[in-house]
Amino acid sequence: MFDPKGFVELKAKPLPVFLLLDVSGSMSWKRKIDNLNEAVKKMIGAMSNEEKMEVEIQISVITFSSSAQLHLSATSASQVEWTDMNADGSTSMGAAIKMAKDMIEDKEITPSRAYIPTIVLVSDGHPTDSWEQPLEDFVKNGRSKKCDRMAMAIGSDADEN
Repeated sequence: MFDPKGFVELKAKPLPVFLLLDVSGSMSWKRKIDNLNEAVKKMIGAMSNEEKMEVEIQISVITFSSSAQLHLSATSASQVEWTDMNADGSTSMGAAIKMAKDMIEDKEITPSRAYIPTIVLVSDGHPTDSWEQPLEDFVKNGRSKKCDRMAMAIGSDADEN
């Protein structure tokens, strides 16, 4: 006889996406912050449209200026209510990279059953803190070394190095 209690409801497998977004003072020049806000809104909309029963895209946003801040904790793309960012301060890119690594290493935030996390760094490329060691640690150690990573330069004056 069929017993529905013997079945478990499938839960969508999370796909963690971490956006590391530069909101330093230099991003206020030439409308870079406006362009960044618009691009993030469109990207979240596109991700929301791609969510299926078997995949839930979990977006976390880390902003960095004079310090790194968690702008948005892991939220399903379809549930994100975007709040525009403002530009001010210096560029603590290393602190943002370290915060992302800590979140990826934490199995409460990034469960083992999740798909491989995707990291998207968007900046005009003028960090004011020490970023080399945090980046090396991110790429070479722990769970973060397996992440899909991409970086995007924003603005015609961006330092792509």
